[in-house]
Amino acid sequence: MTTRFVPPAAGRLTPVLLSVALALACMSSAAAAPAEGRIHPAQWPQPSWPLPTDAAMEQRIRALMASMSVEEKVGQIVQGDIGSITPAEVKKYRLGSVLAGGGSDPGGRYNAKPAEWLALADAYWEASMDTSAGGHAIPIIWGIDAMHGQSNVVGATLFPHNIGLGATRNPELLREIARITAAETRTTGMEWTFAPTVAVPQDDRWGRAYEGYSEDPALVASYAGVFVEGLQGKAGAADFLDDHHVMTTVKHFLGDGGTTHGKDQGDTTVTEAQLRDIHAAGYIPAIAAGAQSVMASFNSFHGEKMHGHKPLLTDVLKERMNFGGFVVGDWNGHGQVKGCTNTDCAQTFIAGMDMAMAPDTWKGLYESTVKHVKDGTLPMARLDDAVHRILLAKMRMGLFEKPKPSARALGGKFELLGSPEHRAVARQAVRESLVLLKNQNAVLPLSPKQTILVAGDGADNMTKQTGGWTLTWQGDGTKREDFPHADTVWDGIRTQVTAAGGKAHLSVDGSYETRPDVAVVVFGEEPYAEFQGDLPDLMFKGGRSGDLELIKKLKADGIPVVAVFISGRPLWMNREINAADAFVAAWLPGSEGEGVADVLLRGRDEKPQHDFRGKLSFSWPRRADQYVNNVGQPGYDPQFAFGHGLSYADNGDLKALSEEPGIDPTKTRTSTWFDRGAASTGLTLRLTGSDGAPVDIVHPNAATPDASITMTAINTDVQEGARQFDFSGQGLVELRSNTPLDLLRETNGDVLVIATLRVDALPAKASVSYVAASGKASRGEVPIATALARATPGEWTRMGVPLRCLAKVGVDMKGLEVPMGLRASKGVKLSLAKVAVGTEYDQKVDCAG
Repeated sequence: MTTRFVPPAAGRLTPVLLSVALALACMSSAAAAPAEGRIHPAQWPQPSWPLPTDAAMEQRIRALMASMSVEEKVGQIVQGDIGSITPAEVKKYRLGSVLAGGGSDPGGRYNAKPAEWLALADAYWEASMDTSAGGHAIPIIWGIDAMHGQSNVVGATLFPHNIGLGATRNPELLREIARITAAETRTTGMEWTFAPTVAVPQDDRWGRAYEGYSEDPALVASYAGVFVEGLQGKAGAADFLDDHHVMTTVKHFLGDGGTTHGKDQGDTTVTEAQLRDIHAAGYIPAIAAGAQSVMASFNSFHGEKMHGHKPLLTDVLKERMNFGGFVVGDWNGHGQVKGCTNTDCAQTFIAGMDMAMAPDTWKGLYESTVKHVKDGTLPMARLDDAVHRILLAKMRMGLFEKPKPSARALGGKFELLGSPEHRAVARQAVRESLVLLKNQNAVLPLSPKQTILVAGDGADNMTKQTGGWTLTWQGDGTKREDFPHADTVWDGIRTQVTAAGGKAHLSVDGSYETRPDVAVVVFGEEPYAEFQGDLPDLMFKGGRSGDLELIKKLKADGIPVVAVFISGRPLWMNREINAADAFVAAWLPGSEGEGVADVLLRGRDEKPQHDFRGKLSFSWPRRADQYVNNVGQPGYDPQFAFGHGLSYADNGDLKALSEEPGIDPTKTRTSTWFDRGAASTGLTLRLTGSDGAPVDIVHPNAATPDASITMTAINTDVQEGARQFDFSGQGLVELRSNTPLDLLRETNGDVLVIATLRVDALPAKASVSYVAASGKASRGEVPIATALARATPGEWTRMGVPLRCLAKVGVDMKGLEVPMGLRASKGVKLSLAKVAVGTEYDQKVDCAG
């Protein structure tokens, strides 16, 4: 490959990053490894680790480790989740770290107050320093996914997701964003963030594509080092890793953006040269900046899981690339290594893992690892190296001398969360991230003195605007009041139009009483994270407001339409682009919707306030089947090329685009509703017990308040690949769709809902039915107990429920809000691995039951 990123302005890149770009160009000519999956460390780059050995610190660590027991050492290399470990257990087992994973919050409440986060941080710290029951006082570190700001905490500043930041082409802006993120994270007591993500997504169907800055490795490399410096401070400077900064985690090592078919946690089968030149590009400047940790990836490289890949974790990362920090695992990722389970995996440590993330399995992993050390399976030298690396990071942060989190420099300064100064930077990031793809007849910028209709279900929707990894793992289930320091796009337009003497009206469905001068339609993807965002193609399905139809309706009324598209990736949008007068890719802008208004609207003086500056960091597809669409590849033919983006000085007129998607647009797009233990994008898993109290599921283990249903994560061919539902009373398990599903066409054919399930207990007179609903008035149930009784107990089977059965019992198949539910009586125990629409099954339910 060739180096493709062109700096936006002279002097923007540091000498280190310029050398990285040159190194990437030179390495592009290297021959691929002769054998698939084989690694040749000598062919990899050698960035310089910027932190010299501190003799006094080394002596201090050696002295401490000499008096630590095996149990204490193992405690340092095992990390538990706050949802599964108490401060008392930290004290007992001497764990060195905790994390708050997606959906883990103080008290189990996604909207816990900042003070609750800080109090819990104090409690864990105090437990780690309490030696009343023996052991050494070794301060704990708390890691958290501060993905786009301290996005777990109510009131924090929420920056655009990485895909939007990639469009800014402004590394120094990212340095400031990282600095602010560090400060707001410190206010709530954490000193470690699992960021930045330096993946280089190559298939836009991947559900984590928006976590990548770009498809271009050189652009990613231009951001990685400065973001690390923004979070940690510059290596060697007086403020490096002080109380205003946090420790970083560069992730995910390695190849997460290159899996086959863009499947999350899948297999990366590229050549070694591609793995090195494309997917490792961000690690070179990050290591040169002194990143203190690197997270291993869930994916495999030619079939070998990264959590157990010694040639890459040890031979390349630690030895060849001179990484002087520690390697941390991802959520039970060690359990996917061949021969391992979530609670037993010496192999991961032998391969080079220094700290295993065992969120809900920490105790079992701790106990098995102690045994492995004592029987020699895990060499003491490898354990000592891991502990040394972790202690060194803690000492570099000065944690052994620091008081509890609330007593540190920024602890409890909650006024920093969403402060005006921080929000101003986020607003700038929104402005610079917007990419203008069409501006027919120069409809933009808009005069704020006219009457403007703001429509679409994204116009006044913070949940959609902020995307995944925002307060909850998937970013859904939040309310407007959860964002006290934030403006929607509607808020921003209304404020500026009103101030200029114009009129602004909000109407999600586009209806109006007085004809507006122009309409701004804001729409896009529902929030998602990780594998729940994986797509089969790049066809945009549209929201509940009927986005394309809405644009066409307004245009038919003679109203100019500006389309603002919110998304975590480029999607095939030719029909919407053709229908609108102007089309803006707004990505996932975060909390500052007024940044959109800053660019769309003129000022009171009728002069443009801000021009469009964003340039595509991902190539835009010409067809819905063009998901591997990266600049520099053979046959590269995008609709809008990498680096494209109009300004107001450009001719924004666009000829009509082809509306041939390259796929069958009538094909069921919601093919999978539930997989690997979680509801797919746009759906929510809900449990309702006998008392009628619903519980929306976030964690892998849950129960209804009255304990009528208990849900437990169980393994299939992958870790925690299914959920077991134990009914101790009458209860209902539902998959609820955020956007009503239209399956009327599929109902006319032989299409079924296929549930991959296992019958674990089914009393003789049990009652079990399949439930579907399209509103309270259109709800139906199909008895399935007889079909379940035919299944072999304890064995997985694919049971199909014909869609026509649901229509037969009165369900409106054009607007499914609950496409699948299971109502069962006491004593029933069922395990569910997958729910999908399809035609292949092992047995089929008779519509008559």
